[in-house]
Amino acid sequence: MDFQAFADSIPTATCIISVDKYENGSYGNIRIVTGNRPYLDSIERPAQNVEMLTRKFVPNSEYTNYLNRDLNFEDSVYRAAIQKKCIHAYAHPARFDVWFNMSFLPLCPDNGNTCYCAYIMEINFKPDAKRMSNISSEIATAVLETCIKLRSVENFQETMDSICKDILDLCDSEHCCILMMDTEKRKCSVLCEALSNNTKLVSMNEYLDDFYDIAETWKDTIAGSNCLIVKNEHDMEVVKERNPVWHESITSAGGKTIVLFPLEFKGELLGYIWAINFSADVADTIKETLELTSFILASELYSYRMMDKLHILSSTDMLTGVMNRNEMNNYIDALIKKCSKKSVGVIFADLNGLKSVNDDIGHEAGDKLLKDAASALRDVFAVHEIFRAGGDEFTVILINVTQDELNEKVEKLRTVSKNYNDLVFAIGASYESDAVNVRTALQNADKLMYEDKKRYYDLHPEKKRGVIDKRNG
Repeated sequence: MDFQAFADSIPTATCIISVDKYENGSYGNIRIVTGNRPYLDSIERPAQNVEMLTRKFVPNSEYTNYLNRDLNFEDSVYRAAIQKKCIHAYAHPARFDVWFNMSFLPLCPDNGNTCYCAYIMEINFKPDAKRMSNISSEIATAVLETCIKLRSVENFQETMDSICKDILDLCDSEHCCILMMDTEKRKCSVLCEALSNNTKLVSMNEYLDDFYDIAETWKDTIAGSNCLIVKNEHDMEVVKERNPVWHESITSAGGKTIVLFPLEFKGELLGYIWAINFSADVADTIKETLELTSFILASELYSYRMMDKLHILSSTDMLTGVMNRNEMNNYIDALIKKCSKKSVGVIFADLNGLKSVNDDIGHEAGDKLLKDAASALRDVFAVHEIFRAGGDEFTVILINVTQDELNEKVEKLRTVSKNYNDLVFAIGASYESDAVNVRTALQNADKLMYEDKKRYYDLHPEKKRGVIDKRNG
């Protein structure tokens, strides 16, 4: 067969690929035999963001001369050249900021143990919705179910748990997990996971300590592709070569096959979907389904995280890091509606002498005192229980607390505050057996706090300078 003439007859970038077939069913060298002018230009005159390892094309060179070894590319070549299947893929490899519309066509005849296929590619600088939706009905149904779940269920965690179970079933795997990456804190967290019945694998939560260092290496293990699918010992040897530490970790835990998809959106890595010990028989379906599912999930997780950040910004006092007055008002409204029959304890903690500090030393010192006050409160209470009601006044709201427990918390706060310079709280505490009466508790705690403040200033009149009773303006 005249390979050059065949490649030249196709207007889209096309090359001819050869692969050596071994008797045990595996394969050897993969070479680019020749290519048409558009394909050679993709190497020698590459488009923006599509730079190859070299700009010189040499016929019959191994494909790794031009790009890093890619198990997904090799799998497509193997299935087309050796198994004589027509393969199509639409993917966004991490190494290039473009989308590839790819077709692998089997060619005949073979030359002994050397088999051939044609590789035809088209580059899109933006994702093409029509290309992405050109999938089988089975895969379309699976992806559509994911979209519907993301839009129809109010509880985000329940939705993600359900989607994770769907991925587990799709992969016919023993374990599936969506692992989130916090690059600032260098921490991993399990968003959701699912385990099959009778598996000996354990929860990913058992490995989270210092796991970020391993997860950080996955990008290099994927090596510029859009995912990693390890379905046999041959593929696992590649993992061992690229990432011996992770290989040891995964195999010692009982992992034999791996699916690993990064969740990226707008150039930001959010985390990974991964599945262990999946069925190699459905590897093609897994890849096609998760390529699209991961794209949708990444977009949703990015939006969810942005909404969470916006909520934090709108609900958090930026100076002290505790909840702000707006969040306190929302919390009180929710208590009245949903927490009847539960007890509530309210603590008002107002800073004594802040005005004097601001006047005598400066507002920077005053801000430090406010931060110290919030820190002391966090030493005793959870951050979501603490609210900066305004100025130098903090409020703590506790649910399902007894009167004795409330009093113990007040005494502990007085003790802890002594660990900070110039930090003295005026404190009022009130208890109600039913949270529906939280506003009554707030009023009583406020009254008791001002009585405590008056006692303090009676004993320390030098601290009173400039103090205005807030209730009277």
